[in-house]
Order: sequence, then structure tokens, then C-alpha cells
Amino acid sequence: MADFARPTAEEFDSYYQTYLDLVPADVTDILKHLKKQGLEMLTLMRTLDDSRAEYRYQPEKWSIKEVIGHLIDTERLFAFRALWFARGEPGEQPGMDENLWGQNSNAHTRELPTLWREQHVCRTDHLYLFRSLDQTGIDRAGSANGSGMTARAIPWLIAGHERHHLNVLKERYGVG
Repeated sequence: MADFARPTAEEFDSYYQTYLDLVPADVTDILKHLKKQGLEMLTLMRTLDDSRAEYRYQPEKWSIKEVIGHLIDTERLFAFRALWFARGEPGEQPGMDENLWGQNSNAHTRELPTLWREQHVCRTDHLYLFRSLDQTGIDRAGSANGSGMTARAIPWLIAGHERHHLNVLKERYGVG
């Protein structure tokens, strides 16, 4: 299997360093970590009911459902970037406006079980994608939102991004 070693600072925009810093230093197998983290998220979501998942800690903030929708959207975007880079596509990937995406995701109006199933399938699919890549593909870089990034960095950034939002769910929403 190809090696998704922890990326160096040159493999992603410095904006993402805060996410990478949330991935424990002792993680050596990021795909195993993503699988474990995905199951943690699934377990967490199964403890909620729809009413609780509609909670917002402030009126203008996302509901818990919308946070979950944001995690799904962001993981899909990052996984597509990994595929784009690994396949050697030279074109630039655009950025995303997470507030626009959140506003248009309809996550808040969906039933929670559909969201947790979607999150689980999304994570499982992306683990298959990452495992399918060879070392040459993993080592390839591309550009997204005006910054360089390697395919190798992406699963690490997905894990850190999710950890960030799991922390937010615990600290601001009282979940977890």
C-alpha cells in the first residue's frame, strides 16, 4: 500500500496548519485514523435526535445538522481535489464559500438518520479512494483556491477539519 506520511508544511497552504495540528502526533496511519474518526462521528450522531440536532448555540450559527452537512460537503470537496491531483489534472480547483454551501445544503431540514448514513457512506467511499491511489498519485500536487497542495496532505486535512468541528460540537453545542 502507498504511504500517506504526515505532510510537510510545503505540501499545503499555511491556513490549514491549525487543522493538521489537531491530528495527534502519534498518528502514523491516517487512513486507519479516518476510519476510527468516522465511526466516532457516527456514534456521536446516533446519540442525537432530530430536535436536538436542530439546536443552534446562537441564532445566526449553524445547527448541528448543518455542521454535519458542512463536514460532508468539505470532505467531498477535498476528496475530489485528491483525485484531481492524483490523476495529474493540471487545472486549478476553485475554493468554496462554506456559508453559501451551508445555506444551500438543506441539511437543517433533513432527517438526522439520512445525514449520519450519508456521512458514513461518504467516509467509507473516500477511504476506498485513498487506498486506490499509488505512490505517484499520492505525491502529486495541484492547486486549489490559489494555493498548492499534495494529494498526500488531503486525508490529514480532512481528519483535522473534522476534529476541529467535533471540538466545536462539544464546546459550543454540548454534544459529545
